[in-house]
Amino acid sequence: MKICIPVEKNNGLESKIYNHFGSAPLFLIFDAETKELIKEINNGDLGHQHGMCQPMKALGGEQVNAVIVGGIGPGAIKGLNQQGIKAYKPKSPLISDNIELLKNNKLEQYTDIISCNHNGNCCH
Repeated sequence: MKICIPVEKNNGLESKIYNHFGSAPLFLIFDAETKELIKEINNGDLGHQHGMCQPMKALGGEQVNAVIVGGIGPGAIKGLNQQGIKAYKPKSPLISDNIELLKNNKLEQYTDIISCNHNGNCCH
C-alpha cells in the first residue's frame, strides 16, 4: 500500500504531518509495509482557491492508496475517493506512528461529513 502524507519539511519518518492537504508544501509517499520513503512531491496545486483543491494535480498524478492528513475539505475528499483513495485523520504528529496505526486499522477515515469545513471540524 502506498500512503501519501502532506508535510512542510521532509524529515523522513520523523516528519510532522501537515495540518491541511491543499496548502501542504510537500507530499511524501511511503510504502506501508516497509515504511520506506518512495517519493517526495512538491504540491502541484498549491495556488488553488479555497475549496477548489484538485488532489491528483496536487500529487502530480502519483497513484496512492491512502492519505493521512491533519485537515482536508470535502471537495478534496470527494476527489480522492473518486480515484479510490481513502483519507485518514492522524492520531500522532509523526508519520512513523500513523503508518503503524493505519496498518492496524486504528485511524479514523475522513468522509464528506467528517471533514475540514472551517466550522469546528478542522485540525488547524
